Amino acid sequence: MATKTISIMEDVYETLKVLKAPEESFSEEIRRLATTKGSIMDLAGAWKDMDEKDFIKIRGRIKDRRKDDHRLVEIRQKK
Repeated sequence: MATKTISIMEDVYETLKVLKAPEESFSEEIRRLATTKGSIMDLAGAWKDMDEKDFIKIRGRIKDRRKDDHRLVEIRQKK
């Protein structure tokens, strides 16, 4: 796959770094963030048949993202 080099400001890089999932490349993260979101109603009932193990895993990821959001706010406040 071909690649392109782009320039971004330092604060944008720091934002992407904080929001990036550990197993994600920056390209994957940008693709994920740029994807058009669907309706919230598309998710109604999506977790109803989820087993406890998967629920705990997802809840952990949500908590991790919230921590990332807090770190991002701290980074932005320092600028």
